Amino acid sequence: MFAYTIRRLLQMIPLLFAASVVIFTLLALQPGDPLDELRQQNPRITAEQLEQLRRAYGLDQPIYVRYFKWLGRALQGDFGQSRTYASPAGQIIFGQRLPRTLVLSGAALTLALLVAIPVGIFSAVRQYSRADYIITFFSFVGFSMPIFFLGILLLFIFAVWLPERVPWFPKFPVQSISDFQWSQVLNGEITFFQFIGDWAFKLVLPVLALSTIQMASWTRYMRASLLEVLNQDYVRTARAKGLGERIVLYKHALRNALIPIVTLVGLAIPGVFGGAVITETIFSYPGMGRAIFDSLVEKDYNVAMAALAFLALLTATFNLLADLMYAVVDPRIRYS
Repeated sequence: MFAYTIRRLLQMIPLLFAASVVIFTLLALQPGDPLDELRQQNPRITAEQLEQLRRAYGLDQPIYVRYFKWLGRALQGDFGQSRTYASPAGQIIFGQRLPRTLVLSGAALTLALLVAIPVGIFSAVRQYSRADYIITFFSFVGFSMPIFFLGILLLFIFAVWLPERVPWFPKFPVQSISDFQWSQVLNGEITFFQFIGDWAFKLVLPVLALSTIQMASWTRYMRASLLEVLNQDYVRTARAKGLGERIVLYKHALRNALIPIVTLVGLAIPGVFGGAVITETIFSYPGMGRAIFDSLVEKDYNVAMAALAFLALLTATFNLLADLMYAVVDPRIRYS
């Protein structure tokens, strides 16, 4: 497995290089340039001043020259300066926004797994029962609902409609930006539990919106995969030997049924970060997804490149981890 891992890591190098070329080219080919907003904000700026700024930003150079300059700096950990935030792009993405997105996405993935796998098992074991039909119906509804519609619906119900009609119901914030900062904990202004409680309360709706689609999808896959395994000959043989249904289900069937789920979860993790763009925008959550959206609107290429290149790395990495997990879940698979 070690040789296979090294070979796959080496294969990731040209893949990430090609992905960064495509991302940089698409960003550079957007209509307009980063100076458009400056031109709108200050109509008195002269053409000579704009030309000086264009040379300062390197926008007068060909795309391939600008790309290799960016690549050389990025390999040294320098992703350039953010024009919007007036700070290094790497600090904005990896120091400020990424930890918040990790909290949001990690909580959403954990909730989706904790709900989807047991519910999928329950639905498969009780196939064609009333509970199975109810689970199947809500799975289709959750899978079909766009995340932007679900986010707005959750905001309307839990932040507007219910608090107005039920006096004791807690009013969830429309914006999930915490009023408390970690520095306040260090300075003793608030307690650690106040900080955690504030963030947990304001993360409820974004986490629920982000996890619902994955939850519905994984429930369906878990049900279908387990039903396929339960009809295999070795499962019938285990039952014929007199083994209990619980042992047959959890020891013999479930491990093989989890193989497709491993692939789905591994490939879905980068997708959750991408889906967080919409979720964080709806809930005004200051994470990496919101930074990507703002940087594309403002044409802040350095921030956008740092974030999108990281998503490409994340996709390749978790694709590799999903392949390696096959050997853990399925004893028939060996990488040698």
